[in-house]
Amino acid sequence: MNTKPEIKLIYLDICCFNRPFDDQSQLLVRLQTEAKLDIQQSIREGKLALAWSAVLDLENSANTNTERSKTIDGWKSFAVIDIDATPQIEAMAEEIAESGVKPMDALHVANAITAGAAYLLTTDKQLLKKMAVEPRVRVIDPIDFIRSQYSHEN
Repeated sequence: MNTKPEIKLIYLDICCFNRPFDDQSQLLVRLQTEAKLDIQQSIREGKLALAWSAVLDLENSANTNTERSKTIDGWKSFAVIDIDATPQIEAMAEEIAESGVKPMDALHVANAITAGAAYLLTTDKQLLKKMAVEPRVRVIDPIDFIRSQYSHEN
């Protein structure tokens, strides 16, 4: 029997989208950038599905570098779902923020959960630490995401 593999829905927060624009002199930043670029290619090829949200639009519109902002905004067209801001998402984000997560990060988590994403990819160390045991979405950095995908193949 030939079954198609399930396409995973993922959500990238704004720091993950911005990683390729960061100073690449640190090894961790370069590795995260390479992982993120590989993930982007998988999105383009339809191997991964991308979720987008109004909070990504909001944060990206605040970017003073119009070239970066335009590049990131281009990823919205690849999204299979675009989550609007709702009172339910805001309430969930407030609940998440009670655990010490910054309000904008909590909104990203709430949007990823609402979208039904299996993973929220971030390079934010504090968010990774605070959300390490979130049962509704796996919060993970791009390197560990790539590692987990390869371990499932073998």
